Amino acid sequence: MVVRLADAAPGTCGGKAGALGALLRAGLPVPDGFVVPFAVYRAVARDLDLGGLLREPVGAEVARSAIEAHPLPARLLEALRSGLDALDDPQVAVRSSAGNEDTARTSAAGQHATALAVHGADEVARAVRAGWASLFSPGAVAYREASGDGGARDEPVMAVLVQRLVDAAVSGVMFTPGGPSGGTEIEASWGLGPSVVGGTVTPDSFRVAPDGTVTRTLADKRTRLDRQGEELVTRHVPARERSLPTVDDATAGRLARLGQRITAVLGGAQDVEWVIADGRIWVLQARPVTVEPPPALPPPSPAGAPLDPPSTLTGTPGSRGTATGTARVVRGPGDFGRVEPGDILVCPWTDPSWTPLLRTVAGVVTETGGALSHAAIVAREQRIPAVLGVPNATTRLHDGTPLTIDGSAGTVTRHT
Repeated sequence: MVVRLADAAPGTCGGKAGALGALLRAGLPVPDGFVVPFAVYRAVARDLDLGGLLREPVGAEVARSAIEAHPLPARLLEALRSGLDALDDPQVAVRSSAGNEDTARTSAAGQHATALAVHGADEVARAVRAGWASLFSPGAVAYREASGDGGARDEPVMAVLVQRLVDAAVSGVMFTPGGPSGGTEIEASWGLGPSVVGGTVTPDSFRVAPDGTVTRTLADKRTRLDRQGEELVTRHVPARERSLPTVDDATAGRLARLGQRITAVLGGAQDVEWVIADGRIWVLQARPVTVEPPPALPPPSPAGAPLDPPSTLTGTPGSRGTATGTARVVRGPGDFGRVEPGDILVCPWTDPSWTPLLRTVAGVVTETGGALSHAAIVAREQRIPAVLGVPNATTRLHDGTPLTIDGSAGTVTRHT
């Protein structure tokens, strides 16, 4: 009832697990694990008559609740125990590998459940159910509707990937070039990866040119996420370490060369999640780049250079295009009801549950995050401009203020 990760294929185990299986077979550094394939989810869906539930007026909500309450088959629990024993029963990461995820057309970036620091078969079983149920979260349903993959009344499929957890000192994302003339774009921060992919920290950014030259822009990385026992904890980074480079130029070059190998195996530009632990690089994900990010801005000018006009704020270009609208400051779900079509969403960062808002707003401004984060990827797929990493945007930009954002230049202009 489970498939070794090294044997995983997209048709049975989803794009995420299938790509990692191909990389493992090619000898690349991927943490070992196993997959609960589509077939198991489909059997549970038949038992619960999810097709019938999805035809109800609030079918997605009912389907999600039914999956979360459904006990796993005894055979699957035994297979989970056996799979964990084969890995020596470590702490694991439990991640989605849905049918519409990590494809050449749709990334579904951040839309489904991920659980880290999971230990033991019972907890893994709970995380597997959460992964299945996340197919029917409001964000995942809205993403499928927006991308043309259907909505609540369709029957998507989900495989679930269980991998040995790597306690990362540094994590990041890398976009490999689609051809020999392009550079490799890298973002990195301290600790585990959700800080970077979730946009809760503004990461260091690096560009490795085809000749190996490295250009870097260092960020003020204030927090980090780490495992403490079976818990994940967010810690403040000591002030002396916040602006230190997370990787040196030699490591950036190693990452770029690894990216070339990944591209050779999978073909085309790849969006790669990676971590470093004890000096070793591990690959956690590789999927096609669905939409290229805007070109990065040049490094900041030396001290004494002219400042932006007082009416203009600058951040990281996240998604191309310009838009003019009313600033709508959103700090959490309690503010969602105030958002109107055509507003400019101004927020600390975006959570996957905020995906429905991205179908309503004209553009996005965040206080933290980088161009390779989930929020930026989804904004590019939705074809709305985004400017990321604008410090204190939710206090510097006032609710109701007319704004123009330029997602290619990374600017936010206030109009009086």
